[in-house]
Amino acid sequence: MYATTDTLATTPAALGGRSRWLALYTLCAGMLMIVLDVTVVNVALPAIQDDLGFTSSSLAWVVNAYLIAFGGLLLLAGRLGDLLGRRNIFLAGLIVFTAASVLCGLAQSQEVLVIARFIQGVGGALTSAVILGMIVTLFPEPREQAKAIGVYAFVASAGGSIGLLAGGVLTQAINWHWIFFVNLPIGALTAVLAVRLIPADKGLGLGRGTDVPGAVLITAALMVGVFTIVKPAAELGWTAPRTLVFGVVTVVLLASFIVREATAANPLVPLRIFRSRTLTGANLIQALSASGMFGIFFLGSLYLQRVLGYDALEIGLAFLPTTLVMGLLSVRYSEKLVMRFGPRRPLIAGLVLIVIGLALFTQAPVGGNYFVHVLPVLILLGFGGGICFPALMGLSMADVNPEDAGLASGLIGTTAEVGAALGLAVLATLSATRTAAVADTKPTLEALTDGYHLSFAIAAAIVATAVLIACTLMRPAKQPVTEVTDAALEAA
Repeated sequence: MYATTDTLATTPAALGGRSRWLALYTLCAGMLMIVLDVTVVNVALPAIQDDLGFTSSSLAWVVNAYLIAFGGLLLLAGRLGDLLGRRNIFLAGLIVFTAASVLCGLAQSQEVLVIARFIQGVGGALTSAVILGMIVTLFPEPREQAKAIGVYAFVASAGGSIGLLAGGVLTQAINWHWIFFVNLPIGALTAVLAVRLIPADKGLGLGRGTDVPGAVLITAALMVGVFTIVKPAAELGWTAPRTLVFGVVTVVLLASFIVREATAANPLVPLRIFRSRTLTGANLIQALSASGMFGIFFLGSLYLQRVLGYDALEIGLAFLPTTLVMGLLSVRYSEKLVMRFGPRRPLIAGLVLIVIGLALFTQAPVGGNYFVHVLPVLILLGFGGGICFPALMGLSMADVNPEDAGLASGLIGTTAEVGAALGLAVLATLSATRTAAVADTKPTLEALTDGYHLSFAIAAAIVATAVLIACTLMRPAKQPVTEVTDAALEAA
């Protein structure tokens, strides 16, 4: 069920147990830096706008420039890890991301900041795309691998809420420049530790997958697709002529890429990887769950800010219970659940808890009380995410050949990124539309709350669709050793 071999020059078996876990923590430190960046910047956007004179529309490019580069390059970065060595790509991404962070912090103009954010996105894609592939290689034994993936899943899914808190503290205590400068010591230390702790791998070599046309087509398709979601679709609507034009371009580029990969001698993305029902289903679930969860964290923050009057630091503290619950489950209990029941059952149970939490959020009123109307939702989301995301990460790599581990890692990251961008655009648009529709008949706060309620309900429906896919498309997991042993004892 799990990947067990690779082209590592220093095999995982040659590393001591402590060294492998230190290597995991180093990989997770790199991932945390990438994940934190998104929400840290969101909290600091008002301060950036005031300082550099951004308009409301141009301010979106501080986020969009990063998302376009990050989402567009994840798949390519994952494959490059297979070809050139995953540690090499991880280190290259760290260097690019850290250098771009310094440039962001030094930026005194809008143009410099937006360009630096794009470069940050490139570094983020290179760094994060290969991490999951390295983890399944470092931990070939199923029980340890499940635990390691639990740690990674916690960092990847809960790190964003930590960013809300860190962004509020840094922005209010010092200034917005430090949300970028703080990456310099973290990135430098992570790079040094990565060289010392992570075994080097030589990769398959460019001769096994030098597909320049395919690389150009998929990168262009993903970048245009993400741009379409975060810009014309979000601002002009899904049926606007500009949105439709960019949508058609995206579809044509994707179709051309598929044709190229089906006929290339050494394809960048071998289409055989999608023959796995488990991998295909895991990516569909990842896209849907990311759509619901990311959109709700964003719109939930707006509910706390605009309706309940929370400031940036209070919003960060409000979401902290989700992080704590998710961290406890991911690190301490996800491995035990996966080994006892297999990954499929925890996946379904976690997704159901998320659906319940999102549905409950539709009842949050204008004069809502945090402990009554918000905290129970956040705890349910924490339980759901802590149970399902580690299982989902394991399933996404379950049927993958060792030589395709980087590609599969980049693929699951790509579906999460595109799903999150799509979900945010759809939910934010529908929320705003609903608010505008009732603005003439209801007070402002009630109109805003109506819009948020609609988005929460749609998010619940999106994640419910992921539950249906998990129940019908995913293969039943292999029976864990502990479960077989229990059955044998009962029979005896």
